[in-house]
Amino acid sequence: MVKEWTDEDFAQETASGVTLTDFWATWCGPCRMQAPVVEKLAEEMAGQVKIGKVDVDKNQATAAKYGVMSIPTLLIQKDGQVVDTLIGYHDKGALKAKLEQYL
Repeated sequence: MVKEWTDEDFAQETASGVTLTDFWATWCGPCRMQAPVVEKLAEEMAGQVKIGKVDVDKNQATAAKYGVMSIPTLLIQKDGQVVDTLIGYHDKGALKAKLEQYL
């Protein structure tokens, strides 16, 4: 299961290793399409990539800090540093290939 990250724990959750953060909102149609893809990736890549999601309505500070203007936005970080930003829906194959570049 993909954990919900908040403004309070985001920095700690993404501080080490490769992480994927799904910035989303309940009212966003494409976000609802992206969610099951992110869930499957979390299962397949457990132990390799830490995956979480941030509700932009509840965690506006984190969304603003990373310049999230459109959702879904997928943020890939390595050891706390942003290495890639993907905007819009992405299929599992493309996302997995992108994450594997940073392992």
